[in-house]
Amino acid sequence: MSNDNEKMLTRRKALALTAAAPALAPAIALGKESARREPIRFDDPVWNREQIARLEADTAPGKFVNSYVTGKVHGVRDGEAVRDLMGFEVYSSTRVLRQPDGSYQRLCRELIFYRNLETGKLMDEWTNVYTGENVRVVDVANDPYNYKISEWLPGPPSQGGQNKSAPPPRLPLRLDWGVMGKSVTLNRGVHLYYPNKLDPAEWPRESAGKMNRVSELFCYAIRREDIENPELTHLPFTGVWVRITPWLPWMLMGQAPGHIHYLGMFSTVENGFDNVPDDVAERVKSRYPLYMTAPEAWQEPSYSSLENYVRFEKPAPPRTGDKR
Repeated sequence: MSNDNEKMLTRRKALALTAAAPALAPAIALGKESARREPIRFDDPVWNREQIARLEADTAPGKFVNSYVTGKVHGVRDGEAVRDLMGFEVYSSTRVLRQPDGSYQRLCRELIFYRNLETGKLMDEWTNVYTGENVRVVDVANDPYNYKISEWLPGPPSQGGQNKSAPPPRLPLRLDWGVMGKSVTLNRGVHLYYPNKLDPAEWPRESAGKMNRVSELFCYAIRREDIENPELTHLPFTGVWVRITPWLPWMLMGQAPGHIHYLGMFSTVENGFDNVPDDVAERVKSRYPLYMTAPEAWQEPSYSSLENYVRFEKPAPPRTGDKR
């Protein structure tokens, strides 16, 4: 490769992997000042409800927000170091609708695209570094992914009916808040273990086994001035998102030991595609235009990406030389 080509490739990679960085600029640039201040009430379930609604969407009637996550997907196997496998980009549209009892319906559509770390391009194919097989990449397209925000601690998601865990006791919504300098922090997480809709008998190449073990973790940082400002109907924030999940079905790893680990920075983005990489914006517009806006009405059921894979994909044929 010539020096000129090397420079062009390096520049493309840098642009592709960091183009979303402005979206993750400190929230200090996004808030607005207010003469009024409302005190922080970490122990008040209603106060917690209102902050979650302001974080995840916009409580002003008719408004919605677009959120963005950018980061890397890692492969984790025993006996070796964790590996960087690919980049990922998440684009979502979320609206909250206040209900007569003060709770909110949280309505969301979300997409995940995967990026080649070498070329910096969004992928439709990927060479599995563990098997050497060239596989078809499947975008994540979840519509809807809804739940309710109230002053009561929510139960685990149903995962399209697959997760039949007993509902938790009816406990007031008190979350893991903290203060760090001029910022307020929030840690949230969910840990699930439930039957896998990808039955290994039917999906031998896609399924990681009879059960799914999935965790999602969120860490937010919000300006204290913003969270105390009652005039803000949306709270600007920056944060870190982690997801731990079985091998992605389209990797065709079957029940090989190991799992996937996502790590990314996330924030809301203003004006839809501002601060979103051009190739991500183009893919949303061309393949998933409905996802440019948030849903307007509650729908059920909500499915995760694994349940949607079963709904829209077909089992892969055996690899050449494999026996079923």
